[in-house]
This record gives sequence, structure tokens and C-alpha cells, in this order.
Amino acid sequence: MPRRRPGTYTGLEDLGRVRLSRHFFLRDFLQSEIGNFYGRPNIPDDPDLAIAAGTRLATELLDPLVETFGPLAIRSGFRSCDLNHFGATEVTPQKCASNESNYAGHIWDRRDANGAMGATVSLAVPWFADQYAQGRDWRDLAWWMHDHLPKHATYFFPKLAAFNLTWREGVENSIYSFANPKGKLLGAGAEPSESRAERAVRYADFPAYRGIAYPPIPERWRP
Repeated sequence: MPRRRPGTYTGLEDLGRVRLSRHFFLRDFLQSEIGNFYGRPNIPDDPDLAIAAGTRLATELLDPLVETFGPLAIRSGFRSCDLNHFGATEVTPQKCASNESNYAGHIWDRRDANGAMGATVSLAVPWFADQYAQGRDWRDLAWWMHDHLPKHATYFFPKLAAFNLTWREGVENSIYSFANPKGKLLGAGAEPSESRAERAVRYADFPAYRGIAYPPIPERWRP
């Protein structure tokens, strides 16, 4: 039976408890500074689509990041159409793009113009942010993700080497940045300007991919 948009706070609590992946629940992506400050709810209109898109984002992109670099700092995840429109039109400074450009992006519960499902999250990797603060190039992390994750797009920002990370049906694998050097590092479908060997040198000192060992579940309690 399709889930309906929660109409009570207990319904929203239950929705937040939906498990998206090994490390993430839907609640992890519903927090919003704009929503909190202005008293605007951030609730999916189509919970099933939001869960489906968020599950792919969390399972295919975020879990590997956690299991490689440790905890992530989630800055912005899901945005409802109402909240995103408010952030794009009534908040100063504007922090959101238009709804149409955010479908299958921060607006998880709408497909894009091509009918593709997708989801975006803004996050920082504390392990890398500390190095970035000391002068490390954000492109080291950008190329690592390009070579290890089936992402659709990344967009880096100057503070904390934070970035938008998008999973979407139909991988584009583009890389853009507001951090120096600004602009396009890799266009959709383009070949990288650096060889795989050159890219690997950049992140040679990174931890092993998914190398963090988490405590196993005792045999008698496994599903």
C-alpha cells in the first residue's frame, strides 16, 4: 500500500525511522536550517519515491564513504517542493535553486524532466575537511569519488570542501566547483583531463576503500 504524506507528528516520526541503508535512516536527511528558522515543514509529498531515491543514494554512495572515511557531516538532504521554493524565492541570501532544476536532486520525491529518479545530499567529510583547511586540493577527493562511486554529479564548495553529491538514474559523472579552481572539472560524458594513474597519485594516501571494520552482528541475532 502506498505511503501517504504524514499528517501528524507521530506519522512523521514513523517515516523518519525508515531505514535507507546500513548507516542511514530517512530522518538523517530531513533537517533544514531554513525550515527550522522559518518554521517551514520539510515533509515528502510522495514518501515512497523519496525512500526509493534516498535508498539508492545512501546504499551506493554514502555507505561506501562512511566505511572508508568514517562519519559524514550531512548539511542538507531532502527538500520538499514547498520548502525548496521558499528557499529559492523568499529567503535572503537565496540558498536553493528552482524546484524544476532540483527535481531528482534535493527534491527526492519528484522525477526530473526525463523521468529519472534521483537524490542529492550536501555533505562534508571531516577526515578530508581537516586536510583541506591545511591546503589540500579538493580535487584529490573529487577524483577519488569519480574512480570509486557510481555517482551522477558532484559540486564542491569553498567551506570545508563540502559538496553536493547526486545519485540519479542515468549516470552523468560530472564534477563542478565553487572552490578554486572554480568551474567545470569534468563535463557529462567527458574523459578526465588526468589519467587514472595521475588521479591515483592524488589519493594514494587515502584509507582503503570500505576498509573500516564495523562490529559484526552476533550470529544468533542476524536476520
